[in-house]
Amino acid sequence: MSAKDILTQTPLGLYCPGGDFHLDPMRPVPRALVTHGHSDHARSGHDAVMATAQTLDIMALRYGEDFTLSRQMAPLGEWTRVGDVRVRFHPAGHVLGSAQIEIEQNGFNVVVSGDYKRALDPTCLPFEPVRCRAFITEATFGLPVFRHPDAADEIAKLLASRALFPERTHILGAYALGKAQRLMALLRRAGYERPIYVHGALEKLTAYYGRQGVVLGEVVKVVAAERPKLGGEIVICPPSAIKDLWARKFPDPVTAAASGWMRVRARARLKGVELPLIVSDHADWEALCTTVVETGCEELWVTHGEADALVHWAGGQGIAARPLHLIGYGEDQEDEVLEAA
Repeated sequence: MSAKDILTQTPLGLYCPGGDFHLDPMRPVPRALVTHGHSDHARSGHDAVMATAQTLDIMALRYGEDFTLSRQMAPLGEWTRVGDVRVRFHPAGHVLGSAQIEIEQNGFNVVVSGDYKRALDPTCLPFEPVRCRAFITEATFGLPVFRHPDAADEIAKLLASRALFPERTHILGAYALGKAQRLMALLRRAGYERPIYVHGALEKLTAYYGRQGVVLGEVVKVVAAERPKLGGEIVICPPSAIKDLWARKFPDPVTAAASGWMRVRARARLKGVELPLIVSDHADWEALCTTVVETGCEELWVTHGEADALVHWAGGQGIAARPLHLIGYGEDQEDEVLEAA
């Protein structure tokens, strides 16, 4: 038995015939199992959705309560039978509610990682490696050049810049789900006690994190008329807003962006980011390779990202690996990069 006996590749994404469901499908399907709430993985319009409770909540926040006809909560670590297979969700460490999905049939198990990271994130459960026969991974940063620094050191750069320019507003572009809240939590861990100001686009998701018990301190929505008075403050906004008219009303703003792609300084310079911070919610090269080894997998499929290098590396480890080159994933993060860079 092999992974292809459990999963097949279709134009809508990965499909499990034994359970009659798609995984993170790109268009509406009868039944979808969803790894996390980012819009390139969690789309509305499916007849039925199975996901963690927090991912279901996030989908309802983003798309409305009618995002699906039927929803099923997947408890972490518990088997659920779906058709002829069993499925089990495990923490992925990517954003609040993110999960890997393990599928088992006739004693053979496959783990679909979704997006994941191994670095510290105070806002979500940490990634848990799962032993499996076949591992389906992303590879957004699947090149040896991508080695993410400690996020705490990047936060220290932000606070040092604020100390150097106390009269200027620091406007930090970050993806609205997960990255923005992680930055807030890291700022608090670094001892930053001032209110953190946010763009209105971050308000609902940030409030949801608070209701889930994530400690973010005082978070204040920016009022348009108050922008000229926010010199010296830190403002977090979607990446597209840092060069928008919205940002020009702040006192002499310092434009910053938080992304793994900030490792490529040319991208930052292209869009005029003055303060690039390398903070990613994806595994870097070392974490990808470590994870593959820890799963003990015999087969590796790489869904999207820089697949070829990881496939080549896996082959050298004696693992049967192949790229899937799935289209449509990673677009949220790429938009974030392109807008922030």
